[in-house]
Amino acid sequence: MSEHEEKNAMLYLLAGVGLGAIIGLAAGMLFAPKSGAETREDIARKFKELKGKTEEWIAEQKAKRQAKAVAEEVGA
Repeated sequence: MSEHEEKNAMLYLLAGVGLGAIIGLAAGMLFAPKSGAETREDIARKFKELKGKTEEWIAEQKAKRQAKAVAEEVGA
């Protein structure tokens, strides 16, 4: 298995774990003994948190790729 294929496999694994976590969170919140308004507020808050974390992770990955590309151009 090449390095590229290994990275793709890891990415798919992480995406699957993330999707499972989101589904589990949503199911747990929907079946919790809270009012609809409280549940919607909780879901909105968690979504915003997850979105922020995802955006941070994406920015970190882009920065790593750019740093790697610069290092390759320099010949390091």
